[in-house]
Amino acid sequence: MLVTSSSNTSPGKTLLDEALKSRRNHDYIENPSINAVITSFFLFGCCFGMDKHNTAWFHLREATTLAQIIGMQDEKTYASVSYMESTSMRRLFWLLFVTERAYALQKHRPLTLHATINLPLAEEDPLKPIAGFLHLVDLYRPFDDTFIGLWNKSRTDCSTLWLAHLQKQLTQALPAVLEGTETQAADLRTSQHWLRTIVWQLSITNGFLSSTSPDSSMTFGYPIEIAKDLVAVTSHLSQRSMEVHGIGLVCHDFHSKPSERRTLLTKNGGQIEKLFDVACTLIDVMSCVPHESQDFGMGPQDYLNHLVRLISTLRGGKSRYLPLLVTKIRDTLPPQMVASITQPMMPIKMEQSPEVPFLQQHDSSETHSSNTSSPYSTPPFLHYYPSS
Repeated sequence: MLVTSSSNTSPGKTLLDEALKSRRNHDYIENPSINAVITSFFLFGCCFGMDKHNTAWFHLREATTLAQIIGMQDEKTYASVSYMESTSMRRLFWLLFVTERAYALQKHRPLTLHATINLPLAEEDPLKPIAGFLHLVDLYRPFDDTFIGLWNKSRTDCSTLWLAHLQKQLTQALPAVLEGTETQAADLRTSQHWLRTIVWQLSITNGFLSSTSPDSSMTFGYPIEIAKDLVAVTSHLSQRSMEVHGIGLVCHDFHSKPSERRTLLTKNGGQIEKLFDVACTLIDVMSCVPHESQDFGMGPQDYLNHLVRLISTLRGGKSRYLPLLVTKIRDTLPPQMVASITQPMMPIKMEQSPEVPFLQQHDSSETHSSNTSSPYSTPPFLHYYPSS
């Protein structure tokens, strides 16, 4: 469980200290087990929620190291254990794989796990569908050592063609109709468009964008297209599905230019950080890229209005992120735009429509949990975690 407010740091730290104290009675390093890997993973989540980011990174790295000691990165390992253990190990490996990549993008860290084993099969356990989890792996799989090296500025062998291909992969990574819960759909769709924004930021950092490129993903105005797609998705998602996630992806310093962004540490979980990052990138683009006024239909200003209103309705958005967005809008955009965007906003209605084209089934059992009223929230990607 994660502490989500500073007032609850004390009980969270007490629980964490007790867990670590108990763990010292076991030689989990020399004799690691699946449970040891899972424990390190949850310790990572707990420390992240307490803003102890160095310790969080230590425990995530500990989890991946223990997984490698066990041999979870080697396909041969899975032939030597029982079917149930093999299934749990395989899903755990890919959960760590995705988490490490997301955290590497957030905190500019290197990778330790790679796609060296087969993916779990959807038919392994019909009672525990994992289609959403497999889609999540597909989203983060392209962010390998090459991309992370470029993102961390430890290598420079980048090209326009490679970045354009990566954008195409992300655009086509998810099917038009998703199987799974609305919670998973919210995470997958929002993550997809956030990752497209990340790739665009790398493109502009390396000077590969052009106003005349025939490929829209390699133009300065591409974030407008991303925002349009994100608005289309979030318009059909319930507020609860957007808030259920625990550790969100950190946004970037909203004061800096896209090519000079710094990491901004945040403690609130959910999709709000991704939405905030996309909105900030859109604002930067609107300030410097000419766009035609929209006589009919929606345009960049409408997309920004939607994202600002959406962020203001999510938990923590109005108090933490809305003031930052309003400040950035006032500092960046022309006065005539500022007035229409920063005027008093009515709550945006978010609900799941039965005709939503991107979600095939909704799990009616996905009701409010104790997390709704609790000071704690869910560890990263736990809604995909393969329960035993």
